[in-house]
Amino acid sequence: MRIVSGMRPTGRLHVGHLIGTLHNWRRLQETAECFFFVADWHALTTDYDRAQSVGASILEMVIDWLAAGIDPARATIFLQSGVCEHAELHLLLSMITPVTWLERVPTYKETQQQLADRDLSTYGFLGYPVLQAADIVMYGATGVPVGADQVPHVELTREIARRFNRIFGDTFPEPQALLTETPRVPGLDGRKMSKSYNNAVFLADAAAEVRAKLSRMMTDPRRARRRDPGDPDDCPAYQLHRVYCTSEELAFTAEGCRTAGIGCLECKQIMIARAEQELVPIRERRAALAARPDDVRDVLATGTRRARAAAEATMAVVRTRVGVGGRV
Repeated sequence: MRIVSGMRPTGRLHVGHLIGTLHNWRRLQETAECFFFVADWHALTTDYDRAQSVGASILEMVIDWLAAGIDPARATIFLQSGVCEHAELHLLLSMITPVTWLERVPTYKETQQQLADRDLSTYGFLGYPVLQAADIVMYGATGVPVGADQVPHVELTREIARRFNRIFGDTFPEPQALLTETPRVPGLDGRKMSKSYNNAVFLADAAAEVRAKLSRMMTDPRRARRRDPGDPDDCPAYQLHRVYCTSEELAFTAEGCRTAGIGCLECKQIMIARAEQELVPIRERRAALAARPDDVRDVLATGTRRARAAAEATMAVVRTRVGVGGRV
């Protein structure tokens, strides 16, 4: 199995990224050939006028990846804009992709509504799923780890690959979407954890800050008072219990919630202690990596060279089959 996945460098990573993406990447790198890339060109589709901040976030994000256990000895970690073949393949794929395919992608109109303050009237924003398809098929991916909201993008990639193969000959495999185990991680206010919502626990947060944030995390609104029973299925904080706590702890806290036998803060302290078991070593590794930025740059440069070699091999085949773009 060959895996391709990327992440936009838009700021520090938080627990939502850790649970929703990095846990999955860490597992996949043990059994598959993985390409994980910094999607800096993708970040420009919504933040072209904030390019400086995108560039400044690259190193911070890679530090978070490495601290969370993404291993450059097991996975190729690279910079999208460092492999110009992605842009070339994006151009060629855009020639065969109907505009109607792009307009029907669910996130196209949803993102325009969510980011009404951004200029999303550009071709770059409309066409970014084609760039995403180029990122994926470039390395012959057979699997793409995504959340449920990204499944239509993988399906579009399959359609584009199928159309290319039909026109120019069998070139690209059709990748499968690999759903993450925890597609939605709640933030402190119950909404999806997001930096823009100001409801996130960041991997770089100090231990005291993590405890303070998670201690005030939203719980079941039925439990206005200590004696009020609740339902763990309606408690945002309990979603983190399901990630971090043992089956015995889950049974104890669920029963305590339903019978009001345990208070919400007491309940959350169990989850916080478990979460810190993972976050403490990540925080320590992160501090060590941040003190050696040149080592992190070397990891990114080495991975980018490796990705470029694979991309050059792919594009040699593509150019021959399309009949244009040959070297002179």
